[in-house]
Amino acid sequence: MAAIANSLLAALPRKAYLRLLPGLVPVDLAFGKVLYEPGRAIRDVYFPGQSLVSLLTMVEGHLALEVGLVGRDGMVGVPLALGIDASPVRALVQGAGPALRMNAARFRRELSRSPPLQRALNRYVYALMAQISQTAGCNRFHVVQARLARWLLMTRDRVRSGEFRMTHEFLSHMLGVRRVGVTEAASALQRRKLIEYSRGNIRILDHPGLEKAACACYEGIKD
Repeated sequence: MAAIANSLLAALPRKAYLRLLPGLVPVDLAFGKVLYEPGRAIRDVYFPGQSLVSLLTMVEGHLALEVGLVGRDGMVGVPLALGIDASPVRALVQGAGPALRMNAARFRRELSRSPPLQRALNRYVYALMAQISQTAGCNRFHVVQARLARWLLMTRDRVRSGEFRMTHEFLSHMLGVRRVGVTEAASALQRRKLIEYSRGNIRILDHPGLEKAACACYEGIKD
């Protein structure tokens, strides 16, 4: 079980996991790939390994703001676990990497006959709701620099690496600010020698320092 990259699946009893295994297809999620659009049917669920998926709420059809982040801690496609076939958000791959995919019909069948999977997903849905609520408050009340630090730490925790690729344009969508705001916040963190940011490549230099620079929302979401 220790070899299972997704912690939600790894937490299942071995028998429950082995029952799911034939329906889990290894896939590589490409950066920028849209898995779901708002209002569209969910055809597959995904259990990320080292990949990372942003949940974006859409405003006026083209403005996007990140409200949730799914990595190895969870599953993309939570509405299906609640009996809902359509996604309320855009699910966008922001970190390329491996994942396990299961088609929606099979997922519903497996969920209906697996109490351990039901319990695991109930706990995850609660955690995701808490993350979304905390993120909404963070986006409203905290300055961009602290929010960027929080977001970088959340990304680090999910990909288990202090190095990843992210463009200013993508970060502006994630944080709901203009690109100039992202540039100023990233430059400030770089001047403090907390991160190194060049041509879309981000490297965390001082992990404890970045945690101090982040708003309190990081600890809330982490807990």
